[in-house]
Amino acid sequence: MTARPAALVTGANSGIGKTIVSRLARAGYDVAINYRVDPAAAENLAKELEASGARAIAVYADVASSKDVDSMFQAVLSSFGKLNVLVNNAGVQVWKPLLELQEGDWDRVIDTNLKGCYLCTQRAALDMKERRSGAIVNIGSGCNKVPFPNLSSYTASKGGIEMFTKSAALELGPFGIRVNCIAPGAIETERTKTELADFAKSWSSLTPLRRIGTPDDVASAVEFLVSDNASFISAQTLGVDGGLFAQPRWPDADYGV
Repeated sequence: MTARPAALVTGANSGIGKTIVSRLARAGYDVAINYRVDPAAAENLAKELEASGARAIAVYADVASSKDVDSMFQAVLSSFGKLNVLVNNAGVQVWKPLLELQEGDWDRVIDTNLKGCYLCTQRAALDMKERRSGAIVNIGSGCNKVPFPNLSSYTASKGGIEMFTKSAALELGPFGIRVNCIAPGAIETERTKTELADFAKSWSSLTPLRRIGTPDDVASAVEFLVSDNASFISAQTLGVDGGLFAQPRWPDADYGV
């Protein structure tokens, strides 16, 4: 019997991360569900995935802590013996104007989103290097390209993730490790629905495909990038945004509406 590949998804007990880890489990991966809050949700998800035939574990870590990250990888490697795929999905944001943003706000966002991506990538690559193969996907944002007002720390972290992706891909490529980034556009989740009263209507009218995205749209892109079908793709950023962030905002342009 062929051994199942193993995947770790950070921030995977809710939202887009939950959909990603569930999709990878259905695709035949043993999966590790990282969480920082709500351990019950992570444990319940692991049980659901196990009931569907996958092998799944829930593992705590604050990805901004090197000690926690080391403990998480010890648990994952102890359970699965290897790691084939890492998805750096854990992230936070603070909605505040730049002039009101506190140092602690900045540190929390940068430490979780950017430092966490670095710590987990480095730790995963140390294992992947031994087997000369692996795939890492970092979850960026549309603000990789377009600055978002009142999200200076988040925009900085996601822009940093895109360039970190490219640098990591160059260094890790000789070891057979591919590193890519996904930049979602307007994706409807429980969180985004609370950010805007009519999130779907507001963003679908701005998106060329005239709809907003779903967590499944992002998860399917992740599944592709970690698969053998993407074996020669590395150092790239794939926008999953319906064309939203490709369009210039010309005066009086209606884009065919």
